[in-house]
Amino acid sequence: MLLQGKKIAVFNVANKKSIAWAIAQSIMKFGGEVIIGYQNERLKENVEELIADLNPKPLILECDVSKDENIEKVVKEIESNVGKIDGFVHSIAFAPSEALKNPFIETSREAFLTAMEVSVYSFVAMSRIFKPILNTNSSIITLTYYGSEKVIPNYNVMGVAKAALEASVRYLAYDLGSENIRVNAISAGPLSTLAARGIARFTDMLEYHKERAPLRRNIEHREVGDTAVFLLSDLSSGITGEVIYVDAGYNIMGM
Repeated sequence: MLLQGKKIAVFNVANKKSIAWAIAQSIMKFGGEVIIGYQNERLKENVEELIADLNPKPLILECDVSKDENIEKVVKEIESNVGKIDGFVHSIAFAPSEALKNPFIETSREAFLTAMEVSVYSFVAMSRIFKPILNTNSSIITLTYYGSEKVIPNYNVMGVAKAALEASVRYLAYDLGSENIRVNAISAGPLSTLAARGIARFTDMLEYHKERAPLRRNIEHREVGDTAVFLLSDLSSGITGEVIYVDAGYNIMGM
């Protein structure tokens, strides 16, 4: 039970296909206690359905990361309900739909700033605001994608945001290292999620990945969840500031 005695918060779960839900399931499978975040009231019902048969039921909290005061409220609720925690998972990203369909050069200022605020700055803000309730030897994880390094058609502004997110991982790892808090990212291969379906020709992306990845397949949600367990556990105590690929080897290919 790699996470026995550890309390981990996971943000944000939208539905059963969310990467965040896969990670939450793996945390529970390996003995951890999970706190689950959701974006808004509309998605709360989905989360309640997912945890309906769990005993004990996890604490669930609304977490709109667009404002610091919302994050501060979540931290206070966690502290009052479960005390200090041993890490959190940031699985939050957004860009307006037109920015994922039109050519990148047509990205509007508003769409660019929105993608950066929600997908990148939220991670920085959460790391800062959560810091007082993190135990020593805590672990923080965010989710990224290979579009941060190479051009993935239609990924557009999200690729730029993920590049900024990965740079943030390194700077946060430096800042929090003296507190013995680790910060890493998982670069997951394409998975069918609510967010991914907003990318034009996403099914083509899945097929292309499957054909070229060394394992000749797409990854499963579970594989991302289990990698998160490793990074949240004491087995990864010497790893920080890294991007760990869970993509069936796709990133090593030259074509």
